Amino acid sequence: MKKILVIGGNGQLGNCIRKIAPDFELDYEFVFTDSQTLDITDEDQINNFFNNEKPDFCINASAYTAVDLAEKEKEKAFAVNADGVGYLAQACQDNKAILIHVSTDYVFDGETNLCYSEDDFTNPIGVYGESKLKGEELALEFNPKTVILRTSWLYSEFNKNFVKTMLNLFSQKEELGIVGDQFGQPTNANDLAEAIMNIIDAPQKTYGVFHFSNYPETTWFEFAQKIAEFSKSSIKLNALTTEQYPTPAKRPKRSTMCLDKIEDIYKVETKHWENSLEECIDILAK
Repeated sequence: MKKILVIGGNGQLGNCIRKIAPDFELDYEFVFTDSQTLDITDEDQINNFFNNEKPDFCINASAYTAVDLAEKEKEKAFAVNADGVGYLAQACQDNKAILIHVSTDYVFDGETNLCYSEDDFTNPIGVYGESKLKGEELALEFNPKTVILRTSWLYSEFNKNFVKTMLNLFSQKEELGIVGDQFGQPTNANDLAEAIMNIIDAPQKTYGVFHFSNYPETTWFEFAQKIAEFSKSSIKLNALTTEQYPTPAKRPKRSTMCLDKIEDIYKVETKHWENSLEECIDILAK
């Protein structure tokens, strides 16, 4: 039986993988870690852990994701999102394991009216994106058997995310302003978890960078409108410009990603974001 090591097992994506793990237990043994059981910024700890567990696959679902705070905590962001990924990749290489590493649309600057393909020029405009791009580079450098999955606007019924924040604010406020001029693709982390298991299950592996999200593009404002609609909230929402809602870290204006590659190579089915959002809100309402 092959073993799957899930780094960041208590995070949003980690919990979604944990949820579907029983469906795969005839073929795979899952080992879930968190920052308490495995510190990915400690190379010796990683090497010892890999030597003991000897995984066949490593899913890196951990990350430093505080986009604004990263502007002040650059060293910490790079330690987790870059150096730690390099250590994991090297450990995978040493143990002949396949690494599946989750990255972000924030590796792009967003200065385009088109969707980004995997081969398009990267140009992050903040520390978070810079640290994630460095992690991609180290992963591919240290372990050729790496699948990088760039995703965007991740949410689920677990942990803290935009959907749960909106639902909480809807219950407290009568009116709310949401940025309406930044475009991207909301992604249900449950769909990403299924895509990852689809890749692990695939008899033939193609390595490198892939994009995965729900589709099509939307804005944060339109995303919030649908959250209100599906949750039957009477909140009044107002669209704001980026200038009206300044943040410490710049966000890409349009970081929409092309999904053709993962659909063609791994036959992964992508879902309309509104359908996946409605499923999530139904779960949260129970």
